[in-house]
Parts: sequence; C-alpha cells; structure tokens
Amino acid sequence: MRKIITTRYDVAEHLRTPEEMAAYLEACLEEAEDDAAFIAKALGDIARAKGMTQVARDAGLSRESLYKALSGDRSPGFDTILKVVGALGLQLHAVAAQNSMAKPVGPADPENAECR
Repeated sequence: MRKIITTRYDVAEHLRTPEEMAAYLEACLEEAEDDAAFIAKALGDIARAKGMTQVARDAGLSRESLYKALSGDRSPGFDTILKVVGALGLQLHAVAAQNSMAKPVGPADPENAECR
C-alpha cells in the first residue's frame, strides 16, 4: 500500500490578488464574532502572501513585531491593525448590521433633530 503524503494547507499560498485578499478578510470578519486574535491571524495570512518584510516596512514596524502581532496568539492594538491594513492596501468599511437593535442617531432621529 502506498503512503499518502499530506502537507499543511497554507491559505497565504492562495491569496494572489488584492480582491482575493479583501474577500478573505471580509469572510474572516464575518466569521470571527468577538475574536480579535482571529482577525489578527487573518491579517497575518494576507501579510505572508504579500511578503512580511515589505508589509512590515510599509507599516513602519519591525518584521519580528509584525510576526508577533499577527500570530493569532494575541490581540494587537487597533493602531497596529490600522497600520497593517493600510500597508496591505486594504480599507476597512462599516455597514449597519442587519439585525442591529441600535437606535439611529442624527438628523433622521426625531429626538435628535434639534441637536446640531
């Protein structure tokens, strides 16, 4: 019987275009719920796909600190996340959650109509 040799799947090998990287991050954001380390790991996957040294340089961080921040073992500071997202050529966007129970604020809110 022949041995089957398997290798560990590395998503970074399949993230080739900015669109694929953005779609991967979007999917991870939807899946993560409250897990900031999960998002950090996803950003690490994208950074490895682009080249960790270049991403670190573009983010103004050392390569070693970038590896630590995006390892998934910790939740990096939001300032680090913003630097990395910018260095990756990605943007963060906000949309209202479909099941949001938040009360609207601003001119559309009659209670706040006079507060300008």
